[in-house]
Amino acid sequence: MEFKKENLKDNQLIEFYKQLVLPRLIEEKMLILLRQGKISKWFSGIGQEAISVGATLAMKEDEFILPMHRNLGVFSTRKLPLYSLFCQFQGKLDGFTKGRDRSFHFGTKEHHVVGMISHLGPQLGIADGIALAQKLECNGKSTLVFSGDGGASEGDFHEALNVAAVWDLPVIFMIENNQWGLSTPSTEQFRCKQFIDKGIGYGMEAIQVDGNNLLEVYHTISKIKKEQQKNPRPFLVEAMSFRMRGHEEASGTKYYPKGLQDTWSLKDPVSNFENYLLENGILSAEKSEKIKSGIKKEINTEWKKAFDAPTIKASLANELNDVYKPFTPAINLPDFNNTKKLRLIDAISEGLKQSMEKYPETIIMGQDIADYGGVFKVTEGFVEAFGKDRVRNTPLCESAIVGAALGLSMMGKKAIMEMQFADFVTVGFNQIINNLAKLHYRWNENADVVIRMPTGAGVGAGPFHSQSNEAWFTHTPGLKIVYPSSPEDAKGLLISAIEDPNPVMVFEHKALYRSLSGNVPSNYYSIEIGKANLVNEGNDISIVTYGMGVHWAKEAVGKLNLSADILDLRTLLPLDTEAIYRTATKTGKVLILHEDCLTGGIGGEISSLISENCFEKLDAPILRCASIDSPVPFAGDLEKQFLANNQLEEKLIQLLSY
Repeated sequence: MEFKKENLKDNQLIEFYKQLVLPRLIEEKMLILLRQGKISKWFSGIGQEAISVGATLAMKEDEFILPMHRNLGVFSTRKLPLYSLFCQFQGKLDGFTKGRDRSFHFGTKEHHVVGMISHLGPQLGIADGIALAQKLECNGKSTLVFSGDGGASEGDFHEALNVAAVWDLPVIFMIENNQWGLSTPSTEQFRCKQFIDKGIGYGMEAIQVDGNNLLEVYHTISKIKKEQQKNPRPFLVEAMSFRMRGHEEASGTKYYPKGLQDTWSLKDPVSNFENYLLENGILSAEKSEKIKSGIKKEINTEWKKAFDAPTIKASLANELNDVYKPFTPAINLPDFNNTKKLRLIDAISEGLKQSMEKYPETIIMGQDIADYGGVFKVTEGFVEAFGKDRVRNTPLCESAIVGAALGLSMMGKKAIMEMQFADFVTVGFNQIINNLAKLHYRWNENADVVIRMPTGAGVGAGPFHSQSNEAWFTHTPGLKIVYPSSPEDAKGLLISAIEDPNPVMVFEHKALYRSLSGNVPSNYYSIEIGKANLVNEGNDISIVTYGMGVHWAKEAVGKLNLSADILDLRTLLPLDTEAIYRTATKTGKVLILHEDCLTGGIGGEISSLISENCFEKLDAPILRCASIDSPVPFAGDLEKQFLANNQLEEKLIQLLSY
């Protein structure tokens, strides 16, 4: 192994050595503690330290790094306090996630580190968002994100690299090729000879390095960063290495061919760099032992302190209070003295535009939303008003763009993403459910992201453009979900969603976009998230609904000449339970109406809440009226039969006559 000193001084090389030895000695301590049962799990990076340490040393302290399981060297080189790190490994309160997650599933903005989630690929898209913010700010910074050779098989890898290439983002994609994905060798993971060959397909430069050579990694990343300062663009770096231990300790290494570990042990990054320093008189054996002794002493001291720290006492209030970033919305009242008649789609567009004007840090992303104005023309004219930096067309890659939105949020931006159709959200499901929703609970970082969701049937668009999928998300703590039924509410709720620092999904019924008009205040105003609206008052029955259901309910009540409360939920998460209980108690008869399918729809949850809290006030069973349990059909008569309003009048008569 050849080490090239280049312009590094001897004292720098000694410091590099200390940083390289530190994660190795921490690991040796952790493996002992694992056998003693004092930590529960460990993912070893032994044999790969030079990649983490070398790359991190090349990055500035205020540049973001997004590491993975085997990148302890990133955390230690970024000088995270060992006490806090050891508390993290034990699930103590002074860990970075307060016992809510383990190992390296955390981030720390103070140290410009964004940790992974177990799904491996999503952090690649987040790196795109961070780098986009850096590029827009023209600050000359780079972002470094790690992936393994196994994780690079995920779709997130393709999406993130493609976006970075199309947008010329200063991201360094570091692929740690240790040749195994748990027990599966590379020959069963991919057919290309090497990962740098993939750079050609993405139109980006790709470089292969010896991942066990600390200085080669350091110099390579340093040179790339200089290139990115002059000409922002992504690079793919393939670091060749080997995982000396199992994927995690419990899995072992019995599947390795005999002699493979012995061969790679000769390339050990720590011993080889140490020998280089000794042979060149930069380091003495005595000084080496002194360095190691000092590090071991620090590790033992900080471990004991962390071990002696009290275990967490469960607090229900603490757990629930940390699901969302605390936020008290400003009061922006609508001016009803100055209104104009707008279609639902125009009200949404106006709310977006006024928010973009109020918050210059806001960036909108989505397919075809720039010059074309989006398939529904919500953002028509926005490029002329705000420019293409803030109104960005994206490739077809929902996961990467949700991830990029999160990365923008971490850089202090407000990010709005348009799903071209709500149905397409399945491709970005993991990012929403496991990154956006859980982020604040896990390590106190909020996701200032709004996702617009054109939804619903009634337009003959078939199974993949007509689904009502809001219930997929109402089950997920950490998200907020709004679903307006009128132009006035659409504008006010969207403005509130953009103001809120938490992730908010805004469902917009596309059949109402151009068919529904109303008087909308012209000023910038907000409607509080979590507050329902009683749109009709009566005494005989309560209809609890939202979205298109509000209009179905109004029509049926008028046709049957009923005296009914119609409660428009407006927000599905969090629910306005007080308003629900109030109307249920008032009339004693409740029908829950939604366009979503019956089974698993939010109506079942609302019914349970009413039963548990208002049972003694009810005069009849709670009924649900929902669409049938089938995919949404295309043909007109089939779609009409599918939709909930096809059986609404029958359900109302049934409940009234009980």
